[in-house]
Amino acid sequence: MFNKFIRIIFSVFICIFSFSCSRTGGQHIAVYVPGIIADSPTYADVVKGVQKAVNEWNMDNSDPVKLTIVEAGTTQSQWQPGITALAASGKYDVIISSNPSMPELCKPVAKDFPNQKFILLDAFCENNAQISTVSYNQKYQSYLSGYMAGLSTKNNKVGLIAAQEYPVMNEILYPYFEKGAKKANPWCRTFFRVVGNWYDASKGAELARSLADAGVDVILPICGGASQGVIVTARERNLKLVWFDEDGFDKAPMTIISCTRIVHDKAAYETTLEFLKGETQWGSVKTIGTLSDGYLEFVTDNENYIRANSEEVRTKIEQVKAELKNSEI
Repeated sequence: MFNKFIRIIFSVFICIFSFSCSRTGGQHIAVYVPGIIADSPTYADVVKGVQKAVNEWNMDNSDPVKLTIVEAGTTQSQWQPGITALAASGKYDVIISSNPSMPELCKPVAKDFPNQKFILLDAFCENNAQISTVSYNQKYQSYLSGYMAGLSTKNNKVGLIAAQEYPVMNEILYPYFEKGAKKANPWCRTFFRVVGNWYDASKGAELARSLADAGVDVILPICGGASQGVIVTARERNLKLVWFDEDGFDKAPMTIISCTRIVHDKAAYETTLEFLKGETQWGSVKTIGTLSDGYLEFVTDNENYIRANSEEVRTKIEQVKAELKNSEI
């Protein structure tokens, strides 16, 4: 009750000062980034996809769509007030964002502002007429990363360093990473460490050292800016890294041995165009992220992938990719 009171008071305050900026002319889209674009290839791809859709739409339509991009930063307690401010302004036909935590933050805001629409990527929310979500099936991405780690470990020990524990991490990312590693190498043990946030590179480096001390020689970092610290330790301790969510080979050639990514820009582009055409299915969830639907890439065309891995390893990866295209894990 107190939180709702604070949201409403904050919203009234925002409305008083944004009345003169109320919606006029063509549609206005806000992209709300719960983080920092420069630190996140995922968010950079989302922005890129929305921008592409808006630019194409504006080339073919006389009433141009306006686009506003808002970076919320890494302090999570500020994410919901930021969303509330955007909704309270009354300026935006839709707010687009991307993060598994966004539905729980947006649902109370949607209740307070019943005319506001939300499109949330990398999220899951059903049966809310103001929210449409795109959920990423990251089982395949995690499984392939684990399989690569299992193939590449010499000590039969691999690890995952997470920014935080959350349902997708605990129920999909880590379990399917472990499953892939054991499929490639039945003797492989998996280790799990948590940074506690998405930005602490020093903590990332410390956790990577602790894994190296335990004998781990291949690590999957899913920890945002903290991954830079993992790279530093990996270079110092001759560890190998399997990378997530972007083609990151150039960040650490010969240290990063594989990269998988969900094609976030494609998802953002297509969902934005659907909205502009009036085709968004509100209250629904669209699930993407398999090798067969074109939204998941295991990057093989970077020369550093070829340099870092033997022909035998690359052949095994192609075999498992072919199997996954036609079957469930």
